[in-house]
Amino acid sequence: MIRSELVRKLAKVHPHLSPLVVVEAAVESILNQITDSLAQGKRVEFRGFGSFASKIRKHRMSRDPRNGDPVKVEAKQVPTFRASKLLLARLNGES
Repeated sequence: MIRSELVRKLAKVHPHLSPLVVVEAAVESILNQITDSLAQGKRVEFRGFGSFASKIRKHRMSRDPRNGDPVKVEAKQVPTFRASKLLLARLNGES
């Protein structure tokens, strides 16, 4: 599912949130809040769904695939997601 599909489905389930731009703004606001929290190193948890966190990957040496030369990859912060037990159970047909 992509963002526009999510917006359309939310608008269909909650018609009182019309027009569509209201739903788009709400989705955008939620995603911005999650992103801002992760950028600050905070964990974002949705009970029954999962949690987002940021992790720092250490710098490392890699290789340029075009010519095989060694390349230093700088340390960086990456987002991670961990599914809840409830979500995993639902995906595996256990609930």
